[in-house]
Amino acid sequence: MNPSVASCADARPLLIGDRWLGGCGTIDSLDPATGALNHRVAAAGASEVDQAVQAAADAAARPAWRDMLPHRRAALLHAIGAAIDAQAESLARMQMLDNGKVWSECLAQARSAAATFRYYAAVCETLGSELTPSRGPYLSMSVHEAYGVVAAITPWNSPLTMEAQKVAPALAAGNAVILKPSEFTPSCALALGRIALEAGLPPGLLNVLPGTGASAGAALVAHPGVRMVSFTGGTASGLRIAEAAARKLMPVSLELGGKSPHIVFADADLDAAVAAVAGGIFEGSGQSCVAGSRLFVQRSVHAKVVVALIDAARALRVDLPDAPGAQMGPLASFVHRDRVAGMVDAARAEGADILCGGSPPATAALRGGAFYLPTLIAGIDHRAAIAQQEVFGPVLCVLPFDDEDDLIAQANDTAYGLAAGVWSGDVRRAWRVARRLDAGTVWINTYKQLSIATPFGGFKASGIGREKGIGGLRLYQQSKGIYLGLES
Repeated sequence: MNPSVASCADARPLLIGDRWLGGCGTIDSLDPATGALNHRVAAAGASEVDQAVQAAADAAARPAWRDMLPHRRAALLHAIGAAIDAQAESLARMQMLDNGKVWSECLAQARSAAATFRYYAAVCETLGSELTPSRGPYLSMSVHEAYGVVAAITPWNSPLTMEAQKVAPALAAGNAVILKPSEFTPSCALALGRIALEAGLPPGLLNVLPGTGASAGAALVAHPGVRMVSFTGGTASGLRIAEAAARKLMPVSLELGGKSPHIVFADADLDAAVAAVAGGIFEGSGQSCVAGSRLFVQRSVHAKVVVALIDAARALRVDLPDAPGAQMGPLASFVHRDRVAGMVDAARAEGADILCGGSPPATAALRGGAFYLPTLIAGIDHRAAIAQQEVFGPVLCVLPFDDEDDLIAQANDTAYGLAAGVWSGDVRRAWRVARRLDAGTVWINTYKQLSIATPFGGFKASGIGREKGIGGLRLYQQSKGIYLGLES
């Protein structure tokens, strides 16, 4: 059940400037919990991309925006954040119906999106340029200019937070934005476009183009009027974007895949570690770039930790995402559920031990949805395909290790380097291991704590560039040196 492109007059329109328009076809938004049609939305193609780039370029060039004082721009971001807060429950429901996340997580992500706009409003209002040391009779400084038109391409796993993390700093930096959400989750992006207009953002500064990657996404990246691209998604798509950007000498930010090692030493608080490991892989049905999908346990406590994890996985309540007490909903689409199931089946055929899960639930009420049970896999080498490839589902590979050198050799032996977690009662050892891991984020005695104020990104095939933090605004600007001569 892929999103389908067809002709349909009653599709929800896309946003270009302040106009809500039809596209070259439509995309079906399906509820992955039931398979029911939520609604249809207009799908953009090359023609709509051309229109959006022109609208964005015009808006970015207007003196009213280009020369707007930072505190005025910040006020617009605050207004958008306040509107998101006021509509948090309806936005959370949109995301839940689009991608099946449980209600509590969707609501938390709506609140987080509002906080992101407030954070970048504060950064926008307070961030200054820099005077640089002079080497002659002049005053020199470094100032920062917007790129102009920025394309923001977002994934389906957490649209509320991902769209805010790109749109808020790009606007704060002075750009106009063309937002292309995943074809599986178009609803929240369209709602954000409406909210921005109602909050007073001048038309053309945020355009929303639902569509497929092959159509709308490729046209955006290749368009000569797009000056910078920010993408979050799979590594294969990121490589294609980087290749297209290289032909234009265009900067990109790429937050890509992960196969994050979650490490438990024998001296750790094992109860706390097991709870964090389970949350780190099964929250959001494992559909997180930082999911701790490879668990390395020191051999002396390996069996004990595995038994506790099996109990934790079996105790998780897999249910409809709005059911009271639901802890894990469906995967975001049927095609993705089938992909995850296929990877587990392949591992089973290669001799892996499926300790629990490994199939959709048998509950009659869930058979119509894209559900998959929490799954633990053992009996494999760290080079096995299931331990190397990003599954992006509720699938945890459990592997033993003997000492630090053995651990580091296994943990770093992957193409990815996004995140990692370390559990140990010896803080010096935990720090030492954290510094040796190839990962952009490392948690010690915690996992999956994230702050909009802390830079985030990956090593190796997990991407380039850093989002979040003050640098997350500078990501969307280019530096300019200015020299003022002081000789008479």
